[in-house]
Amino acid sequence: MAKAMTSEIKFLVELDENRVPEKLTWTAQDGGVEAEEAKAMMLSIWDSKVKETLRIDLWTKEMPVDEMKLFFHQTLVAMSETFNRATGDEKMAATMKDFCDYFAEKMELK
Repeated sequence: MAKAMTSEIKFLVELDENRVPEKLTWTAQDGGVEAEEAKAMMLSIWDSKVKETLRIDLWTKEMPVDEMKLFFHQTLVAMSETFNRATGDEKMAATMKDFCDYFAEKMELK
């Protein structure tokens, strides 16, 4: 029997006295990332027992609103691409991309 491989991704969140994130760093040694700083993160985990998504959404005090809008837009685009790869539902993926274009237009990102 082959030995199972593992890969570890770590997140470090530095908080102020009110438990508001001041600094986010992440490490993924298999990806060549070592304590890289980030201003925001979104993590979704599927709990198959209760059929529910668990989430962690964090951003630092220094995350500018204009960058947050870009972050959301790029995340939505990535989700539509991942949805297409995961389900093969090209029609719905295209609908999601249409929404991404609408979002970018309304947020004046394009």
